[in-house]
Amino acid sequence: APAPPPARHLFSDPAEVEALRGNLLAWYDRCKRDLPWRALAATEPDADRRGYAVWVSEIMLQQTQVATVIDYYNRWMQKWPTLPALAQASLEEVNELWAGLGYYSRGKRLQEAARKVVSELAGRMPRTAEDLQKLLPGVGRYTAGAIASISYGQATGVVDGNVIRVLCRLRSIGADSSSPAVIDRLWDMANVLVDRSRPGDFNQALMELGATVCVPKAPLCGECPVKQHCHAWRRKLFGKSPPVPDVEDCGVGDCPLCPPATEPWDSSLGVTNFPRKAAKKPPRVMRTATCVLERRGCHGAPEYLIVQRPSSGLLAGLWEFPSLPLAQDLQEEKEREELADYLQAGMGRPVAAKGLQFIGEVIHIFSHIHQTYVVYALHLDGDVNLDPALSPSRWVTEDEFHASAVSTAMKKV
Repeated sequence: APAPPPARHLFSDPAEVEALRGNLLAWYDRCKRDLPWRALAATEPDADRRGYAVWVSEIMLQQTQVATVIDYYNRWMQKWPTLPALAQASLEEVNELWAGLGYYSRGKRLQEAARKVVSELAGRMPRTAEDLQKLLPGVGRYTAGAIASISYGQATGVVDGNVIRVLCRLRSIGADSSSPAVIDRLWDMANVLVDRSRPGDFNQALMELGATVCVPKAPLCGECPVKQHCHAWRRKLFGKSPPVPDVEDCGVGDCPLCPPATEPWDSSLGVTNFPRKAAKKPPRVMRTATCVLERRGCHGAPEYLIVQRPSSGLLAGLWEFPSLPLAQDLQEEKEREELADYLQAGMGRPVAAKGLQFIGEVIHIFSHIHQTYVVYALHLDGDVNLDPALSPSRWVTEDEFHASAVSTAMKKV
């Protein structure tokens, strides 16, 4: 069995835990950012509306910065202020509002879960983290804990990227912070630390600390309200970790939370020695030929053909210009031929490869894909659509295109 972590990695002193809670909450009360979902959670008397408001914000904030989310959140809550309102929306409407926010399956799952609450749970949100995670699609352990603590006062911790960074620095945890064993230990710590009387505020304070002070690079340690509890800061200041009586010092041997012996403390990095993460896999490289088909509309304005992507997979259900994945290292002439064949098969009319006008290349980085769109243009006469058996398609003006559920990548194209 692996060795248990020494006490210096844990929060085992009740007096220290109480002091940390008080310092962090006092700082949060003074310094918290004014965010729309916080205002709603603080003023909404109806528990289900409050839970819904927090839920939407937490889903939007996954993998997305606060500054980007604010506008989307305000528009969403104005359009669908309640769960029943969202349950009645179409997926097309959800995708249109979500367009540009990324990770599009989040909006789809949010609407699916809203429909489930209305149709199967009598419109009542689950009240505990356990039930939220079990009953609502797209709600994981973190989101469930955030909703339950902020909306319903359940004394349960949360662990997101910001909390991981704060806890790893507070307790000099240098093992791979993405490993299941370390994540489980961090959840244990979060549940020990959470303030029983103000769990929602405490969890938001811990995340706020990571977002604004204990940031990945150049953290503002001088402004940190809990620096006196931070082992990484004290090590930077005094050259070593604080001693813990009657506990064997670790850093050697098989401590499951210490940095590996091959990656010792780097004094030039200070607190940013933590957290440690395993090296990321390089993104998959892909090339896609994309054709902007244009015709003159009935009112003289140009119109463009867009097609709908499949209902599952990357960018599910969104609209795009007709596109074809390409093998790597194809010559331009071969790319044109393959794209012409694809368009010809879809439209049921000849398309000459030489008629495709090369426009340029657009690079878009998804979380796991480095995508290059090779963009061509083709002017058409008359009403032409792709075979409905291949995918739904429609002609749109430029304004209609931007109002449709299209990805940021397609807007670049």
